[in-house]
Amino acid sequence: MNESIKNLLERRSIRAYKKELVPKETLDTILEAGEYSPSGMGQQSTLMVVTQDPELVARLSKMNAAVMGSTSDPFYGAPTVIIVFSDSKMGTCVENGSLVMGNLMNAAHALGVDSCWIHRAKEVFDSEEGKELKKQWGVPEEYIGVGHCVLGYRDCEYPTAKPRKDGFVIRV
Repeated sequence: MNESIKNLLERRSIRAYKKELVPKETLDTILEAGEYSPSGMGQQSTLMVVTQDPELVARLSKMNAAVMGSTSDPFYGAPTVIIVFSDSKMGTCVENGSLVMGNLMNAAHALGVDSCWIHRAKEVFDSEEGKELKKQWGVPEEYIGVGHCVLGYRDCEYPTAKPRKDGFVIRV
């Protein structure tokens, strides 16, 4: 089987991480894959903010949990977080950001790094605290949070794929 197809079929979301950081060279390759994601009209209207700072990761996790009304860690202990933002003035902003998220997760898997898409980035960065972080990072005001891509090395068994549902593909 083609290695790219194999990676797409085998990647799973991981929900328990070790504290071990993704090495810089590996992280840079994953980020480059995100940079090369397709985008509407080739506008490249997304931004990625990446951190491995434990205090900032904990802060972002707490902000995300607050959106859910929870105190549990929605990042599952992952030591690396990439926040994907997209220009809300673009009609394809959510799609563009989603393509970046997909490339990040698939590239991570291909390099032996585990990942999970964590939702609620829009709500987190619509908050006053989130807006202040965007300003501090130089993210334009009109950019919305699309997702948090958490990365690391799993601290659990690798999940098996659920059976695919019938009718997923309709051929006409």
